[in-house]
Amino acid sequence: MLWRSGQLLRRFSTAPVYYKNKLKLALIGQSLFGQEVYSHLRKEGHRVVGVFTVPDKDGKADPLALAAEKDGIPVFKFPRWRIKGKTIKEVIEAYRSVGAELNVLPFCTQFIPMDVIDCPKHGSIIYHPSILPRHRGASAINWTLILGDKKAGFSIFWADDGLDTGPILLQRECDVQPSDTVDSLYNRFLFPEGIKAMIPWDRPAEALHNWIRGHDKVPGAWAEIDKQVVTFYSSSLLDGPVPPGEPLTIEGAEKPGLVTKNGLVLFGNDGKMLVVRNIQFEDGRMIPASKYFSTGETSVIELTDEEKKVAQEIKAIWAGILSNVSAIEDFTDFFKSGASSMDVVRLVEEIRQKCGGLQLQTEDVYMATKFGDFIQMGVRKLRGKDKQEELVVDYVSKDINNMTLKMPYQCFINGQFVNAEGGQTYDTINPTDGSTICKVAYASVADVDKAVAAAKDAFENGEWGRMNARERGRLMYRLADLMEENQEELATIETIDSGAVYTLALKTHVGMSVQTFRYFAGWCDKIQGSTIPINQARPNRNLTFTKKEPLGVCAIIIPWNYPLMMLAWKSAACLAAGNTLVLKPAQVTPLTALKFAELSAKAGFPKGVINIIPGSGGLAGQRLSEHPDIRKLGFTGSTAIGKQIMKSCAVSNLKKVSLELGGKSPLIIFSDCELDKAVRMGMGAVYFNKGENCIAAGRLFVEESIHDEFVRRVVEEIKKMKIGDPLDRSTDHGPQNHRAHLDKLLQYCETGVREGATLVYGGRQVPRPGFFMEPTVFTDVEDHMYLAKEESFGPVMVISKFKDGDIEGVLQQANNTEYGLASGVFTRDINKAMYVSEKLEAGTVFINTYNKTDVAAPFGGVKQSGFGKDLGEEALREYLKTKAVTLEY
Repeated sequence: MLWRSGQLLRRFSTAPVYYKNKLKLALIGQSLFGQEVYSHLRKEGHRVVGVFTVPDKDGKADPLALAAEKDGIPVFKFPRWRIKGKTIKEVIEAYRSVGAELNVLPFCTQFIPMDVIDCPKHGSIIYHPSILPRHRGASAINWTLILGDKKAGFSIFWADDGLDTGPILLQRECDVQPSDTVDSLYNRFLFPEGIKAMIPWDRPAEALHNWIRGHDKVPGAWAEIDKQVVTFYSSSLLDGPVPPGEPLTIEGAEKPGLVTKNGLVLFGNDGKMLVVRNIQFEDGRMIPASKYFSTGETSVIELTDEEKKVAQEIKAIWAGILSNVSAIEDFTDFFKSGASSMDVVRLVEEIRQKCGGLQLQTEDVYMATKFGDFIQMGVRKLRGKDKQEELVVDYVSKDINNMTLKMPYQCFINGQFVNAEGGQTYDTINPTDGSTICKVAYASVADVDKAVAAAKDAFENGEWGRMNARERGRLMYRLADLMEENQEELATIETIDSGAVYTLALKTHVGMSVQTFRYFAGWCDKIQGSTIPINQARPNRNLTFTKKEPLGVCAIIIPWNYPLMMLAWKSAACLAAGNTLVLKPAQVTPLTALKFAELSAKAGFPKGVINIIPGSGGLAGQRLSEHPDIRKLGFTGSTAIGKQIMKSCAVSNLKKVSLELGGKSPLIIFSDCELDKAVRMGMGAVYFNKGENCIAAGRLFVEESIHDEFVRRVVEEIKKMKIGDPLDRSTDHGPQNHRAHLDKLLQYCETGVREGATLVYGGRQVPRPGFFMEPTVFTDVEDHMYLAKEESFGPVMVISKFKDGDIEGVLQQANNTEYGLASGVFTRDINKAMYVSEKLEAGTVFINTYNKTDVAAPFGGVKQSGFGKDLGEEALREYLKTKAVTLEY
């Protein structure tokens, strides 16, 4: 809110009359908000003639006073402005002496007399953290959360003699997220002061959650436990069964709480649950709520000589902040010695800068407020003793393929597996026999919003945004290693969820995914800009350079044919560029994406960087395309859905888009080819992965003189193919991905027969359980037929004959499609091959091979097959923005 308020004040001050004539301003207020407004107004060129704030507290000046004093601005620190309703003479004289033309009151907690309010010729403007007239008076932002408002906001208004009743100048509002606290809204709203509030227990869980988050961190919601006041922080609602834990009696609560590995679970009067992550005792000590029964059990660490040097450096930093304390002792309390929230930020950043890269979070300071405890905590972090708590996963387990599969099935949001809102689920089906594998969380719009909020916070405030590029690469290498270590389990899950033949899943679905993460991990520290020579502004000199920066939160929506590989193709480039992501797997194949989420947490990715939300495209996918906080969306799927996504992305916030869409890839086979190889590769071009392949050869053009021989050999080879259980290592051809797709393929074949194409082989469902289809061959396919125009996305070979030597004619036929994803040509004549490759309108051309993709080669289409690239260096550009910087020296 500090920045946005600055924008509003700028808009006010740059109205024609005020921008042209810079104002002489008096600031009456305090706190960080006051300091930010002060700095912004000075940056805009306005003259601050006086600052009126509160007296020093515990020997420390208010942040607004500190900033103004540093700039040599007159600062007045009045404890009050009037006595018994009358303005104090000395105060009003001091105020009038500065000659202000406008008063600005950012976070003013004192009552200012009307003869001061009305004194300047332009009057006084005030900020208030609510959409007036709602929540007038003090602690408006607290009451916004306590009452469960769906909208929060702020108002800037002219001051008058009433309470927040002056004419309103500007108002803005924003959505209140379910997980919002006062702290999380601080960047958008004024941080209020209030009074600690005892929790009223006779309420539903959601109301208790609203009460706690509405008082987090100021003023604080408390309860009595073991005859002492304990304050609760970081509340969230909890779905699912009651977790195991140790009971904890809480005064006034009808039911004891539970101390669990994830925090303190509390119960509303409706039987529903919430969980509190952190608690604070009366002495100021804050601990994870999960450690309530183990406080004081940690042994004291004996410091090494090197760690003692770090401790001395930290002591010097404490002494610099707590200048009013004569000596820093082990018992010195950071906050009781006068430190404020601004000092917490300074402490964390100074330690990061001066103490060998010790990475602390602001929460760590609240957890160890005494110097001795703080040093112990810091040393533990340096030694890696305070690692992230073990990920809690509620698996579905199945004994398949001589192993026990352990499959997550919930949404993965902000580093945790959680149920979808309302506990909604759906069945994911094994296409081999049509049985249900398990129930999977069905994400709602609210779940998408939570995931995006987590990704945004991780990008803007978390350690991911501060992490150096090589550390980012290290995490990606570690994730690739974990995927390789678990490749058999991943391949088995891929097989039962998508129908992929196990050996193909092991080599391609999983194997190429591992290669992709390793490839892009190597790019992390090689993303760089350039210097550009520009015309010099003599006699000065100029330097212009470019920076490649991440976009922010990216959404990724993947298809069902290569569930893990499509995830890897997009997310590896996205993460290497430094973005955070929210990924929606295809509704029918979510399981390897959720297993990937588990492995990413084990690899050490910070919370919120990777979020996986299973569910429908119409609900979750559409929300991702519309979400205003998403800066890029990468999609692989049908052209029709791609167009809808592109429209939503443009209308919402003009987010960047890359689309890999439908295909009808032509494969031209000339009579001078190596026929054995052409038959083998031609079959792979069509039947690879059961034909569920985006670059599958959608139409083969075979030269007349070899046409019949080519067809004969193909049918002969099809008859040798083993159709059956994809987990059988000898199986060549597994089931189609899902029932609806099988039905569509059967209709596709019926249409081909009806239009006059010759069905040479197949075209039927295999008479066995599951969604199996015979490999199919059509000949005599003419340009006007449905089979010639539309993609089957299945094991259907569509063959058209062309006259011997008619290169231009076959090129015209091959390019007579709205699609342009891939293409291929088989010939021994290199000149012919190169000429045809130049003329084919496609993003990829294969010569005497097919399906040969590599992580280093860019992949993507033209025309209605989409735009943008996966893989290779070019994929990074899809997830980066270029900033030009020019300086004069």
